[in-house]
Amino acid sequence: MLQLTHVGKRYPSGYEALKAVSFTLDDGEMAFLTGHSGAGKSTLLRLLALIERPTRGQLIVGGRNLERFPARRIPHYRRELGVVFQDNRLLFDRTVFDNVALPLQVTGTPLAEIPKRVRAALDKVGLLEKERLSPIVLSGGEQQRVGIARAIVHRPSILLADEPTGNLDPDLSLEILELFLDFHAHGTTVLIATHDMNLIKVAKQRVLQLDHGELMLDTGRRE
Repeated sequence: MLQLTHVGKRYPSGYEALKAVSFTLDDGEMAFLTGHSGAGKSTLLRLLALIERPTRGQLIVGGRNLERFPARRIPHYRRELGVVFQDNRLLFDRTVFDNVALPLQVTGTPLAEIPKRVRAALDKVGLLEKERLSPIVLSGGEQQRVGIARAIVHRPSILLADEPTGNLDPDLSLEILELFLDFHAHGTTVLIATHDMNLIKVAKQRVLQLDHGELMLDTGRRE
């Protein structure tokens, strides 16, 4: 479960990216985080991934208070997360297989288990037959699928995505959305930051709307 209580983030420059944001996302729930450019969407995801720390408020993930989370345990915490970026962040000097295998290698997964896990992830996103190619020869949609396979190869309980369809045309965006809906259907907690209102309309899931760092709309708010 993700629980934010009056979470704020102010940078040393004085810019306040988030202002007293509060919401709860249950285990297995899916939601879209939306708002204008600069509304605070990416900042919120960076806090959840412990790339940054909140300035104030309480952020609890799986019963752990991230405000007090020791730095030495951050790598272990991130093993429970899958993070998908708009720009893929793929390594073009490695094959598709090697890109997807990277998180398993970093976390010390037994070598004998890695091929099975990687191929299962690639099969999930429809790219099993392209495992030996370089990502640079793939289309934009296929590159994004590689990024998604890499994010889910370690079977995370929480999947975060920052504008995962921002560089894709509408048809490819819907294909990527179907993958996230499938992960959600199988029990993964999914939070997607996007400005694509068509995706939100098609998905028919909870919407959290930010405006200049404030949570202005929560279609799943509990009374």
